Amino acid sequence: MDRYELRRLDYSLSADQTELQAVYAKFFATRSPIDVVRAAEPTGFDRNLWEQLCATGATTMALPAEVGGDGATLVDLVLVAEEIGRTLAPVPWIEHVCATRLLARLGAPTDAADLVSGQRIATFDARLDISAGPRLIPAAAAADEVIARRGTDIVRLTPDRRPDAVANLGRLPLAWIDPAAGSQVVASGAEAAAHYATALDEWRLLTAAALVGLVDETTRIAAEFATTRYTLGVPISTLQGISHPLANMAITVQSGRALSRRAAWFLGNEPGVRDELASAAFVFMAEEAAKAATMAVHIQGGLGVAAESAASGYLVRARGWPLAGGDPAASARRAAILLADKVSGSSRPALV
Repeated sequence: MDRYELRRLDYSLSADQTELQAVYAKFFATRSPIDVVRAAEPTGFDRNLWEQLCATGATTMALPAEVGGDGATLVDLVLVAEEIGRTLAPVPWIEHVCATRLLARLGAPTDAADLVSGQRIATFDARLDISAGPRLIPAAAAADEVIARRGTDIVRLTPDRRPDAVANLGRLPLAWIDPAAGSQVVASGAEAAAHYATALDEWRLLTAAALVGLVDETTRIAAEFATTRYTLGVPISTLQGISHPLANMAITVQSGRALSRRAAWFLGNEPGVRDELASAAFVFMAEEAAKAATMAVHIQGGLGVAAESAASGYLVRARGWPLAGGDPAASARRAAILLADKVSGSSRPALV
């Protein structure tokens, strides 16, 4: 696959990338219907779905060949993340991919047979805040090991038992983890911090792409409802109060998709040139996904707010997923700092 198929002002997909997205769209549509998502809500994780996903090579593809992976590009990963968001698939693929790619960059042992294949699940602390004490870490309730920061060190934790999941709005397998408890230091210093910053950007990027898929499916649900409900003899979709918000939702999908693919291209091919794009994509989708999902619920009226409604399931995740990494405003601040430094010609530490 040509790594430079997507260029700075061209976001068209190659034939291979189009096929890749179609394969995972079909996989998640058949293996992760809404009833599977609902059944996994108590823990936020479906082990059977995870094993089926790993069997497709979704974890292997994300890693470089030197550690047993297939060397997929970040654009490829964005395409998979979008399909995960479209079906609300209860699997910690984004966290696992970011954690294992980080371990590979740090040169840490990856236990290739287990981590690369997904038999062992890894996650990492996706927050900018590096204060001491226990932290609420994404996918920690489903993970076998956790990568986190402890001061200037990057540490690896392998708990004897998985901690209990913490109830949360996004129905994610969040859990409290203390990086000081039984951790192994795998790297330290400025270079390690820079690699961790890259992992954070990749998490923001893939989460943004998942939110694009979420909004795309939310728009489809709302539009389908609006074209089959009538008032005064016409579909409610013809009313400006419905059609204009639906158009805004479609614009959000196209804008978020273009921004996330552009961010993926730069982060993968020209690191350091436009690193603010990953944060920008994340902040944009964190704000717009919640608006779009709220409007979808409003369009469906009383049906939309029902607990069994698909629209309500998309709404809580649109609001909850971006918070797994802490306050999205911190990512907005990072984007602003990177842009300001670019204009002024100055530089700051990788983790801000």
